[in-house]
Amino acid sequence: MVRISEDLIRRRAEHNNGEIFSLEEVSLHQQDIEKIEHIHNWCRDLRILYLQNNLIPKIENVSKLKKLEYLNLALNNIEVIENLEGCESLQKLDLTVNFVGKLSSVESLKQNLHLRELYLVGNPCAEFQGYRPHVIACLPQLQWLDGKAIGRAERIQALQELDAGRKRIFEQEAEYSEKREKQKISGLKKTEDQGETQNLTQINQLVTETQTRMTHQNQESSSHTDAEDKEREFWEKPCAFTPESRLEAHRHLEEKKKPKERERENHEAKTPRSLITADGRVLNVNEPKLEFSLTDNENNNCMLLDLHVYRHLDTSLLNVDVQPTYVRVTIKGKVFQLVLPEEVKPDSSTTKRSQTTGHLLLTLPLAHGEIKPKKHIAKPNSTSGDRKTEKIKKRMSRGRELLEVDPSKSLAGNLANIVSEGKDFPHQTQQVSQADQHCGFDERPVSKDFVDDPEVPPLM
Repeated sequence: MVRISEDLIRRRAEHNNGEIFSLEEVSLHQQDIEKIEHIHNWCRDLRILYLQNNLIPKIENVSKLKKLEYLNLALNNIEVIENLEGCESLQKLDLTVNFVGKLSSVESLKQNLHLRELYLVGNPCAEFQGYRPHVIACLPQLQWLDGKAIGRAERIQALQELDAGRKRIFEQEAEYSEKREKQKISGLKKTEDQGETQNLTQINQLVTETQTRMTHQNQESSSHTDAEDKEREFWEKPCAFTPESRLEAHRHLEEKKKPKERERENHEAKTPRSLITADGRVLNVNEPKLEFSLTDNENNNCMLLDLHVYRHLDTSLLNVDVQPTYVRVTIKGKVFQLVLPEEVKPDSSTTKRSQTTGHLLLTLPLAHGEIKPKKHIAKPNSTSGDRKTEKIKKRMSRGRELLEVDPSKSLAGNLANIVSEGKDFPHQTQQVSQADQHCGFDERPVSKDFVDDPEVPPLM
């Protein structure tokens, strides 16, 4: 028997980061669940609940789900519609292929005022005469029944025939209940007989096991054919479609799975997973079958391991172990192990994960090796400065050339010819002549009548 556990619901709530208190939708289909429990205490905000294809015999423990809008209980063992009055927001109820034979239990859905869709196809009550008019008359809020829209004329006619049709429904319910009691009695007898036959088969199996030890090959072929005959006889034997027959088929399949599971467990126990051999040699293992790349970074004297981890995998499911000679990464229980070509420093290693691709990047510094000096690269600012100074010099030289009117005459001669040759400069000092000599002017002789007046400032 499979029980609804917190771990089961948390695993089904991956899209909600594992939080179950704020969960609005949960899918628990095909889990072989035999009882609805704990959901009404853990997931009060549920709006959609999928419980189809299980072994649930009774609707229970859902009345506290006030926000529940859609409940799917198809392919179960439900016989009565009940305990749904508290689901105030229920809009759609799916009970396809169950064993509802008490059609009058549909009246319990009158309090679900927001119920718009109901599916009862595949139930024994759907074969009753007057089934559809009775359901339509009992539930005036319904708009769809078994995937077919309910028209206004059909509803008026169903209300008119409600009293007369209700008597026929009660008679058919009584007939079905008698038939159902007989099925239960025959089912109990069958289970008792099966219990006795199981004890006999266990004894026969012990006998056959002792015989197979003596004659293994002959007995193996005969037991194989006997098992095939029994399997064929079980599935070809006609039986009524009842909750007991569904449980019987389910248990038969479970019994068949047990030997295979035991063989697999024994095989795993006999051949344990080996990551390091007995002589200490580390093996390369890639159980998750991930792509990876290992490169050398000579400038930083390290190795880079890029492991292509699944993008949507939670980081908490990753476990990284760096050793001097190998790296081991455990991903959801599956091991990726890589032997390194050189020894690394585990304490200085770092791990990063990309938020876009999900890849895992491991930086592994080498334990032995020389750190190469970085090459000096000229800064672009200095080169641009030199270029600017060269441009300024060229512009200055061009400006000097433009100042010369006649290239044959020097600048000094032109300045000297600005003033007439006959006029003298009485206040000319020796400093000016020295400046003229420095600038490249021709030195002129001082006149005899020159008087140096100290109050006159020198010419600059």
